[in-house]
Amino acid sequence: MRAVTARAGLAAGLLVLTTAIVYIERTGYTDTARPGQPIDLVAAFYYSAVTLSTTGYGDIVPVTQAARLVNVLVITPIRVAFLIVLIGSTLQVLAERTRTNWRLSRWRTKMQGHTVVVGYGTKGRTAVTGLREAGVATAAVVVVDVLPQAVAEANRTGLAGVTGDATRREVLSAAEVQLAARLVIAVGRDDTAVLIALTARQLSSAVVIVAAVREAENEPLLRQSGATEVVVSAATAGRLLGIATVEPGAGRVMSELLDRSSGLDLTERPVSATELGRPVSETRAGVVALLRAGRLLAPDDPSAGIVQDDDRLIVVTAAPLDPARHTSR
Repeated sequence: MRAVTARAGLAAGLLVLTTAIVYIERTGYTDTARPGQPIDLVAAFYYSAVTLSTTGYGDIVPVTQAARLVNVLVITPIRVAFLIVLIGSTLQVLAERTRTNWRLSRWRTKMQGHTVVVGYGTKGRTAVTGLREAGVATAAVVVVDVLPQAVAEANRTGLAGVTGDATRREVLSAAEVQLAARLVIAVGRDDTAVLIALTARQLSSAVVIVAAVREAENEPLLRQSGATEVVVSAATAGRLLGIATVEPGAGRVMSELLDRSSGLDLTERPVSATELGRPVSETRAGVVALLRAGRLLAPDDPSAGIVQDDDRLIVVTAAPLDPARHTSR
């Protein structure tokens, strides 16, 4: 709209300029509607409009040499510029729309099994950082936010973005949630998170939905709405504060497990061939939990038994240290 408005203003300026030129040379024109009289301002404006937009109607014509020279040397170039401005605006809009449709079509053919992050505030940006650190490619992440400036910020970091209210079906469809592998809900309101989860689950029964809520009492509601995993942000932060206060070492371990730039890293991996069929206690070092059919089991839990093929192991490993941060501690 800014481009169209600027071009419209330029076209209007050219029309005013032509009207002024014709009016100054008004004695060199004849008007069949007023024979023998110089044209007035209205006639000059009319002549300029039809001359710039068409070839003219022949009712007002230049008759003196000076007026004809002005038409050839001044008004004709203005007419060309005027037409370029008008046609250029149309071509620019059509070309931009064609390029946009082509880019969207090409993008949609490639987007499958991607991750959609709803909300690009503090939680959303941190979630994207975590996804990247976990090996998710930037091209496989799509950000959805109601604020255009948030989507623009995501675009600047190389992420695809969709502007709109994610509680609306068409917005999530534009982000291809129906083809996505994961959906991360990182919005500021719990009720909004519930609506987004409901809408996303209607679009896809297979997508893994991970959502953050502020209040623990809303966790069951979000799970009933289709969320696969729910993170209670307020409770988690409070729990971490309590641990760090009473047991600083344990609190530090928890912080470092959440920060891949620290000395410890928490990862999830499948069972190896050598571990299959053996007790959990005999798996490789660093296993802190076993994930089986959605249940988390401690390595020494009697119900864990032997390692099964579909199990997933939660492992603590060493992560590359950030020298600056490690020194500061």
